[in-house]
Amino acid sequence: MAKTIEALVDAGQASPGPPLGPALGPLGVNIKAVIDEINKKTQQFKGMKVPVKVEVDDSRNFSIEVGVPPTSSLLLREAGVEKGSGTPNTEKVGNLTFDQCIRVAQMKHESMLAINLRSAVKEVVGTCISMGLTIDNEDPKVIIDSINKGSFDNFFE
Repeated sequence: MAKTIEALVDAGQASPGPPLGPALGPLGVNIKAVIDEINKKTQQFKGMKVPVKVEVDDSRNFSIEVGVPPTSSLLLREAGVEKGSGTPNTEKVGNLTFDQCIRVAQMKHESMLAINLRSAVKEVVGTCISMGLTIDNEDPKVIIDSINKGSFDNFFE
């Protein structure tokens, strides 16, 4: 029977230490090979935390599935900031373009509950509210109202 291990790792910098090493050790799999494969597959998300799923079967063969980083991590990378605001209602830490929000929504769409791209973008813009990010130098709440009124319909055709 296959065993599955899920963990959140630093992209491109996974190590045999916790959380992976102690979980993989008892399964008898080559830990270095697993770590090397994870680092290779997560290289494109370097600098972010990435969810990974390692599946090890009875013959000690493994497969690795890499998820998409959390929406907040993608937004921070797009905005070029280290972390979100501690007081997002008063202090804004970065600005994104609407195109960047669409790009993040497209990356995350499969793992979201949104039924279409418009809803996915509204979820991403909602995350910007709680992180203290503006969109095209506007408050994200104004952007959501504009999406609801149809001002951005040309982006969703």
